[in-house]
Amino acid sequence: MPSRRTLLALGLASTAMLTACATAPSPSYTERPPIVFMHGNGDSAALWLATIWRFESNGWPRDRLFALDQPYPLARDDDAVAQPGRSSTSDSALFLKAEVDKVLKATGAGKVVLIGNSRGGNTIRNYVQNGGGAAVVSHVVLGGNPAHGIWAVKGFRENNEFSGLSGFMQQLNAPKGPNGDEVTPGVKWLTLRSDNNDKYAQPDGVWIGVPGQPTNIGFDGPALKGATNVVLPRVDHRETSFSPAAFAATWQFLTGEAPRSTAVAPEAKVVLDGRAVGAENLSLNGGQVTVYAVDPATGARRGDAVHSKSIGADGRWGPFNARGDTAYEFVLSAPGYGITHIYRSPFPRSSRVVNLRPERLTPADGSAQAVVVFTRPRGYFDAQRDSMRFDGQSPPPGVPPRGSGVSSSRLRLAAAQPQRAVTGEFNAERITGLAWPAAQQHVTVLELTY
Repeated sequence: MPSRRTLLALGLASTAMLTACATAPSPSYTERPPIVFMHGNGDSAALWLATIWRFESNGWPRDRLFALDQPYPLARDDDAVAQPGRSSTSDSALFLKAEVDKVLKATGAGKVVLIGNSRGGNTIRNYVQNGGGAAVVSHVVLGGNPAHGIWAVKGFRENNEFSGLSGFMQQLNAPKGPNGDEVTPGVKWLTLRSDNNDKYAQPDGVWIGVPGQPTNIGFDGPALKGATNVVLPRVDHRETSFSPAAFAATWQFLTGEAPRSTAVAPEAKVVLDGRAVGAENLSLNGGQVTVYAVDPATGARRGDAVHSKSIGADGRWGPFNARGDTAYEFVLSAPGYGITHIYRSPFPRSSRVVNLRPERLTPADGSAQAVVVFTRPRGYFDAQRDSMRFDGQSPPPGVPPRGSGVSSSRLRLAAAQPQRAVTGEFNAERITGLAWPAAQQHVTVLELTY
C-alpha cells in the first residue's frame, strides 16, 4: 500500500479532483446500477480486485460489480491481420457487447456503467460508438486510455490499434456534434490520467523501444474533448484505474458525492475464488491449485494444505473459505508449465477475481538455483516515488532509477539454498516466500495486492 508521503500527495490530489468531478452532471443513485470492468492489454479481471473491494466498502452491492476476463487480451500487431493468440478491436468490442448483454439480463437493469483501463478503454469506446453500447450505457470511466494513441508516427506501425494514425483511432476521435466532441453523445464520460508519469502517454519513445524519438503524443493523450478530464498527480499507467485516488474520482463522478473512505473495509467471512489461466486468459484445464497458510515473516507453511482443487473447463480453483488475517501460498501446476508458488498478503474481503497465472522459467534462468519474481500487477515500481526492497536490494533488480514503467522484478539465486526465505517490500505491503528449486521447474512469485 502507498507510503504516508504518497497517501498525503494522493489525498491532496483527490481534494482537487473531487471538486472538478463535482461539476459533472451525474445523478446520485438510490439503486446502484451494474458496473462492468474491462481490463487492459494482456491483463485479466484480477487487476480490479482492490477497486471492487473499495466499491463494496462504500456500499455498492457485490452482485452488481462484474469484472471480465477477455480471451486473447493482447492486441494484434496489425489490427487487420489475424494473429494467433491475439484479438482485434472488433473481437474485443463483440466480447464486451456479449458480456454487457449477460449483465443486463442477469440484473434486470436498463443500463450499465463501464469502467476500463488502458486498452479496455479502446474497447469501451468502440462498443459505445460502433456496437450499440450508447443505448445501454449511462456512464463511462477511462483510466490511462491511450485515447489518441501511444504513438502517432508516420510509417511506424500505423495499423496497430495503439497508433494515433490508425483508421481505428481516427474514426473513434472524429468530431461528434456541434462542439466537435470526441466522445459519443448521450453517455457521461470521465477520463483519468497522470500528469506526466504514464509510460504510454509520453512525448519520448523510450517505453516503446525508440528512446529519443518523438511519439507526437503528449502527457494529455488520454484526455478527450467532451469528457470530464481529471489529472491524478504522479500516478503511473495502471494507477490511473487501480489506485485509491482513481477510485475516489470515479465514485464522485458516478454518485455526485465523495466516498466515505478509499480504505478497504474488512469483513468477517472471507471466501476466495478466481480462475487459473494462462496468458491468453484461457482455463488451465487439467491443472491443480493447492493452498497453504504460511507464516508471513518466513513464508513457511503452517501445516497441511487448507484447500486443493483440480482445474476444469471453467478455470475455477475455488471457492475457498479463507481467514482475513492469514497469508497464503497458492501452488499452481498445469500441463506444459512448471510449478508456480504464489505468495500473497492476507485478503481482508471476499473476491471472485483472485486469478492465478503460472510463471515460466526462461533461458536466462538456466544457471539459477532458484527464481523469485516480485510483481505489482495494479501499478508499477517507481524508484523516485516509492519505498521498495527485494531481498535487501533497493531498487529491485531491473527497476530503473527514473520512470514508472516496470511492474515486476526477477531475482536469480545462484547459491544452492533450498527454500531460503525471500522478502519483497513495497511501501506498507510486505510479502515473504520461499525460494523453490528451479532444477525441478519451480518458480516463486511474491505478488502485491495494492
